[in-house]
Amino acid sequence: MDLNAKEVLNTEGFFSLSEPSLTELLSRDSFYADEVDIFNGVIEWLQFNGKTKESSQRVLRTVRLNLLDMKELLSRVRPSGFFCPDTILDAIEAKVNVDPLTLNRRGILIPDDNVARLQHAAEVTEGQQTQCLLDGNSENYNWDHGFTLHRIDPEKPEGITIKLGRPHIINTIRMLLFDRDYRSYSYVIQVSLDQEKWLKVVDYSSYYCRSWQELHFQARVVQYIRVIGTMNTHNRSFHLVAFECLYSTRPFILSPLFNGLIVPAENVASVAASATVIEGVSRSRNALLNGNIRDYDWDSGYTCHQLGSGSIVIQLAQPYVIESMR
Repeated sequence: MDLNAKEVLNTEGFFSLSEPSLTELLSRDSFYADEVDIFNGVIEWLQFNGKTKESSQRVLRTVRLNLLDMKELLSRVRPSGFFCPDTILDAIEAKVNVDPLTLNRRGILIPDDNVARLQHAAEVTEGQQTQCLLDGNSENYNWDHGFTLHRIDPEKPEGITIKLGRPHIINTIRMLLFDRDYRSYSYVIQVSLDQEKWLKVVDYSSYYCRSWQELHFQARVVQYIRVIGTMNTHNRSFHLVAFECLYSTRPFILSPLFNGLIVPAENVASVAASATVIEGVSRSRNALLNGNIRDYDWDSGYTCHQLGSGSIVIQLAQPYVIESMR
């Protein structure tokens, strides 16, 4: 029903829904249709079921008047007689004074499916070599091909912008930073519905990040996502190999004390989590993180440094809030 909301509004079965069922359905952010179609459907349901304005306040409150444009509010909502003038004026005030990104939007919800794909009509609208980012290939890349980039310039910040086919509800972004060497990047991520108002959902401009990034934030409706690189330890370009975004049903914890950083429930100092050893001596650089705690002797399988000189340093893929180590 969520994915076929407009068609649902036009079926005979819609008029036979009970009031609690109708209210629950229309209250969902994922019941995605133009708000004017939802308004028309509600009015027709009320008339079909012989409801009055006084007896149907719960149903009427499911219509998000502040998502209707001014013309629709004045030419359709006001003449219907189901909404009082003060309610309509409140909706107009919200349209004028409230940040559009904070409005209670509707969007398409496809749980655990990457919607930044060509099959979902997603496209890269800003950046260089844009054809590489959404092709699903995160294995075959080198310095000649397989990545999208933009120039890092604090005076004139650029970025890589992904446009989704339609507004989607997402809470997770996964992306692969170029990692064929041991460079690190810093970046911020912004989201928008219209490319005019942008909201920052990730700010890793003060951290060194590498390889695969898995980022979580409060679920919201977005259509445009902009990744802005702020630092590269090797040069002045930001290189992005792969990009995914989705609504994840997998639980995650964000720290309220540390600006929403992820609190991992599993080991993030692993090769699978894109961690790497950047200081220390070993026959195999990531012997410390490969999970093998059985096969080691005096020749291999360990990492070391001389006492009183140097150290062993592990770089995690991105910043985390942790409280235990083994």
